[in-house]
Amino acid sequence: MTQFHDEDTLVKEIARHFLPGRGQGLRLGIGDDAALWKPKPGFASILTSDWFLEGSHFLREKHPPESVGWKCLARAASDIAAMGGTPRCFLLNLALPAAISGKWLEEFLAGLRRAAKSLDCVLAGGDTTRSQRILISVTVIGEIREGQEVRRSGASPGDLVYVSGTLGEAEHGLQLFRKGRGKVSPKNLALRKHLYPEPRVALGRWLAERKLATAMMDVSDGLSSDLPRLCAASGVGALLDPAKLPLPDGADRESARHLALHGGDDYELLFTVAPRNLASLSAKFRKLRLTQVGKLTRELGVRILGIDGKPEPLRVAGWDPFRLRNK
Repeated sequence: MTQFHDEDTLVKEIARHFLPGRGQGLRLGIGDDAALWKPKPGFASILTSDWFLEGSHFLREKHPPESVGWKCLARAASDIAAMGGTPRCFLLNLALPAAISGKWLEEFLAGLRRAAKSLDCVLAGGDTTRSQRILISVTVIGEIREGQEVRRSGASPGDLVYVSGTLGEAEHGLQLFRKGRGKVSPKNLALRKHLYPEPRVALGRWLAERKLATAMMDVSDGLSSDLPRLCAASGVGALLDPAKLPLPDGADRESARHLALHGGDDYELLFTVAPRNLASLSAKFRKLRLTQVGKLTRELGVRILGIDGKPEPLRVAGWDPFRLRNK
């Protein structure tokens, strides 16, 4: 276990956990002033970045360091999946307190390494500095065959709204996590979804390659926040059927519905499908549930069927770091 005393020691410790990046478009990785990246011929690059901050996204004294390492890369890679692309390499910017233990860093890097291996996404470089709190920024570079990318803006009225997996599960896991004393071992699906989310890369790529999705994004802030963004980009509205929402287990129906509509951190895919393509879409993709939850409309705005069966406006109540009163 290494305790770092200067930046060079820290950088060497990070590099020690990762094999030198080769292939997958990465021509030059860790060890120089910058990395060299080139996508395969006929492919376009996809770039995204994501913050993961102590106090806002995780608690140092409670969240397992390994899950922090896994999640900081997984949530960034989810943006690549949301366009139908494949993550190839990433940059890690890490700000750490000088007194942080070697054990925390060791376990953090182990989780990051597991995520990188799972995604076949290599570390290309980054930057380190000192901070009073742990601040993590991850930039992921992916690629997709030119013309196959799925944007938020391609949907049309009449398209059907689908989601993958279960909605609200990660938020339910967070609630369970907060109620636990000390560090909680992820023994159920909700806790695992919160601690170790899995970006839906294979599904996104499959939808893009077969041109089944007219528009797509990931559910990171909650359905009530993310669906209006997709609709705004496509210039359409949507009508949701609450009876069709894939609800998390372990909560009463009213609470489960609230979690499914407004819970964040799921990193499932939200996508739209033209009616002509329904025959090519099954209820599952490699055991992952695909659920139709609504339909796009010409009337702008997102509405949901009420108890009386009449449409009513859907309240936006997902995660927003700038909202004064959040969840």
